[in-house]
Amino acid sequence: MSTTDQQHRPDADHLARVRAAVSDGAGSFVERLTAWLRIPSISGDPAHHPDVRRSAEHLVDALRAAGFPTAEVWETSGLPAVFAHWPSADPDAPTVVVYGHHDVQPVTPRELWRTDPFEPVVDGDRLVGRGSADDKGQVLFHLLGLDAHLAATGRTSPAVNLKLVVEGEEESGSPHFAELLRAHRDELACDVVVVSDTGMWSRDTPTVCVGMRGMTDCQVDLRGPSGDVHSGSFGGAVPNPLTELARLLGRMHDDDLHVTIDGFYDGVLELSDDERALIGKLPYDESAWLANARSTAPRGETGYSTLERVWVRPTAEVNGMWGGYQGEGHKTIVPAEAHAKVSFRLVAGQEPGDIQAKFESWVGRQVPEGVEWSVHWYGPGVRPCLTPLDHPALGSVIRAMSTAFGSEVLHTREGGSGPEADLQDVLEAPVVYLGVSLPDDGWHAPNEKVEIPFLLKGAEAAALLWDDLARTLPRTP
Repeated sequence: MSTTDQQHRPDADHLARVRAAVSDGAGSFVERLTAWLRIPSISGDPAHHPDVRRSAEHLVDALRAAGFPTAEVWETSGLPAVFAHWPSADPDAPTVVVYGHHDVQPVTPRELWRTDPFEPVVDGDRLVGRGSADDKGQVLFHLLGLDAHLAATGRTSPAVNLKLVVEGEEESGSPHFAELLRAHRDELACDVVVVSDTGMWSRDTPTVCVGMRGMTDCQVDLRGPSGDVHSGSFGGAVPNPLTELARLLGRMHDDDLHVTIDGFYDGVLELSDDERALIGKLPYDESAWLANARSTAPRGETGYSTLERVWVRPTAEVNGMWGGYQGEGHKTIVPAEAHAKVSFRLVAGQEPGDIQAKFESWVGRQVPEGVEWSVHWYGPGVRPCLTPLDHPALGSVIRAMSTAFGSEVLHTREGGSGPEADLQDVLEAPVVYLGVSLPDDGWHAPNEKVEIPFLLKGAEAAALLWDDLARTLPRTP
């Protein structure tokens, strides 16, 4: 243990007070979470947009009841977000923004749910219901953690200037979140952002995420003849857009599964030996990973492990492909059109707009004469986000979690994408992650659940984090 770790870890009495406060508040915490989960705040379904607003208003009431002097709904061009602020009594305290989201995924297929997704059920240590893990449970544990922080320290305000921004469109791709951040940049000015919308490696291996990939995706359309034509009369003598699309997509990778788009890897940050060693410390079980992937063998870019491929390497994936006749029997034609959905996962050093331009330029060089082509992008894309391993705020999160869980905290990354890069870029502050969800919690799936003891550990970690950050981060000028 380093000297800094020893200096910043709480003494046994303080930890005991935190744990007692979390334990005392656990029952009311579950009741509050259950009430919030009953609101079907599905952002992707217009029929439930009034429920998203109701969810935001419910959270504002909960934040005010918890003691936040400022708690309000923030309007966007789409669905509402929530903002709250509780200043510290210390005028020089650092400022922390906690990010989460209050919208949830749809519940289809409904017939696979064993219980009503919006009538939460406590089953032993589990709380089953849509949004329990993703993300209402992980937002609300911060209120319990704040109660414990105040109770354990005797403070009447947090050790840091504490702000929350909880959006209502994360499950719909956060289309208006960057706009919201820019509009409220002054109110959200901070020294660090804490994201509680992630999980841990396993129940026995607590971890903290240190990076997320970005993404951009598109539809590729090729057009040949002005209409379907007879393959006997014209096949082999005119371009077949479906064949050309297959050839184009097949050329997107070489035999080592490296992406062949010119300049695709420009600027990509390679793994350091230390980062590779940190990934290697995780208790990775390939058979278990393959079971979750519904696959029988790994396959990917040569020279990288499975975890490195999904966490720290960029990818190009064909998500769908269609064209021509697809009905019963046969219809011998040269189809007029062919289409594909393509997505790119991006890593630190890559920009979505740059990859979009490079892909379009590459497509133009692959398509032969006689075939028209177009690429339609689904928005500007999401930038990757990476936490510097030497940032003091990351050390604070790791100490808080290791103290709460009583064990070493390892590092992970996530292959998915979220609005973390917008937080990092617009607010010009580092992003760290405090999430306690488990791999089997079933995010986006039927029978989503969360383990109550892990939410309580999250509350303990949050209660410890504010003191640690107040001591660790540079004093605000």
